[in-house]
Amino acid sequence: MNSVKLAPLLLIFVEVAKQKSFTKASKKLGLSKSAVSQQIKRLEHEVKMQLLARNTRGVVLTSNGEALLNRSELLTDQIYHLMQDIQQVKTQPSGRFKVSVPPFFEQNIVVPALKQLLIEFPLIEPEIIATDRWCDLIEHHLDVAIFGGDMRDSEYKAQSIGRIYDVFAVSPNYLKQHGSIESLQDLVEGNHKIIATPWQNGRMDLFENGKAIQAKLPHTLFTNSLITLVDMVEQDMGVALLPQSIVKQKVSSGQLTHVFKHSFVQILPSIKGRDWHFYFIHRYHSNKPQHIVRFYELLSFYFTAENRNTM
Repeated sequence: MNSVKLAPLLLIFVEVAKQKSFTKASKKLGLSKSAVSQQIKRLEHEVKMQLLARNTRGVVLTSNGEALLNRSELLTDQIYHLMQDIQQVKTQPSGRFKVSVPPFFEQNIVVPALKQLLIEFPLIEPEIIATDRWCDLIEHHLDVAIFGGDMRDSEYKAQSIGRIYDVFAVSPNYLKQHGSIESLQDLVEGNHKIIATPWQNGRMDLFENGKAIQAKLPHTLFTNSLITLVDMVEQDMGVALLPQSIVKQKVSSGQLTHVFKHSFVQILPSIKGRDWHFYFIHRYHSNKPQHIVRFYELLSFYFTAENRNTM
């Protein structure tokens, strides 16, 4: 399989997958619709599998197409930035690159983004500070801060990375000890232990099918740290509202290792907590350095990929 010949076919495939239409993709690529269709057929012939299914509304990805798209989406951006580098011949960024990130945001999002960033900008020296507190860029000598929650007023530029929501989580051992939880009424009246945090502002905002729920859930345990909150749930100490991405990671970890003592179980799946908005914070209002622009793109990509099946 000739990778040089496959590269342009993959670029065309990514555009068709994004546009969900041969017609729209052909306009974006400056090619005829028949040319685009022929290139997709060539790609499917080369990889020996169907990637796209045609219907009256356009095209949809097959399962094989989804898998290939996940590995090919960055290709367009990489080529774009490569051409920018060649045309502009800018000085390669170098030196320390200090970033603050929320706990649990590193795995599957920040670390893969930094790995790719180092491939493209090998002279930078990343330093990751994991914290669940607001960090001022100047005070803490940061190049970038990633922050989840309500933004503070500041002169910094904040770009949206995306949103995740809270879900109820508990350990399997806790359920064995205290009984199943099938409804909010079970949670309130079943003498269950609820762990609260200061960012819930003394209440737990709950929603069912998008509608707010009026429910009093008095807590019996308290912590001001997300890391500690996760550990308390893992140690069978109570029920908590946690970001869905963290619960997903813990559940997957338990399934893969077949060790359920410290894995999570999501309960009350029809009920969600509040949304958490994550921001990419920097000092630049214009003329952002290349590596800052690229780091934001990579974070957004890996954030979306990590939460694609949870939103």
